[in-house]
Amino acid sequence: MNNSFQRRDDVTQALSQFDVVEQFKTAMFEDDIPPPDVIIPDGAPHRFKIDGKLNGFYRLHTDGRAAGCYQDWKQHDKPILWKLQGYTQRLTEAERRDFAEQRRSDEVKRQVEEVAKHEQAASKARYVWQNAKPSIEHPYLTLKKINPHRTRINQHGALIIPILNANFELVNLQFINVDGSKRFLTGGQKKSCFWWIGKPTERLLIAEGFATAASINEHTGEQTFIAFDAGNLESVAKVVRRRNPKAEIIIMADHDLSGVGQSKARCAALAIGGKYLVCPEPGQDFNDYFTSGGLK
Repeated sequence: MNNSFQRRDDVTQALSQFDVVEQFKTAMFEDDIPPPDVIIPDGAPHRFKIDGKLNGFYRLHTDGRAAGCYQDWKQHDKPILWKLQGYTQRLTEAERRDFAEQRRSDEVKRQVEEVAKHEQAASKARYVWQNAKPSIEHPYLTLKKINPHRTRINQHGALIIPILNANFELVNLQFINVDGSKRFLTGGQKKSCFWWIGKPTERLLIAEGFATAASINEHTGEQTFIAFDAGNLESVAKVVRRRNPKAEIIIMADHDLSGVGQSKARCAALAIGGKYLVCPEPGQDFNDYFTSGGLK
């Protein structure tokens, strides 16, 4: 066989940025993720719609050996990593400088746009919250066997949970519909943001969702903070720790079959010198556990 027709793995070839993007799109298709029409290879995170919902995420850089990741949040617990195999982009020094400058410019632009979206969402959150009615009864509360805990209801019948930032400013809202579906305000800040249930206690607890936190507080009597998802546990834990440097803090982990809840809770506990406790029953959170009679 003529070896000149074989491409060895240790031999790199140059590809255009267009070719890299097309290979990246092909990989997404192969993983059953329909890519957006336009892929921006600037190394920054980008979200896109899948079936009309903003569940898609990707990040791609093409300097050096091109690499990135992508994810459908509805299908995957973590991003799928991608690396261009056997190729590298060969850029001149001038191209590298231009590329780096463009990335810095794009990042500044992204941050400015993000701040504007956060401010707009916070303004809407204040308006909606002020015009909502205190909740006394709601199908979701009945289903989860929990009390209202200062939640409110909007004109569409959705239960509303306020979300505060580290300065205790209202910046976002979570809406829980009658069917249990949940959503946040578009553009609203969530990282490091939280809500809590109960008055301050010597031991502080942190959980993912509202119903889970409500059940924990009602069964323990201890103040319980809501992080709203597993990925936000660590950043919320750091905020709680800064405000309560001497308190005992326990992360109350969902027992996910994927292991995500346990892993994120452990990382959060390690980050603040706290502890974490996993729900005893696989596939359950503490609301499931308490309401199914797991603890009398």
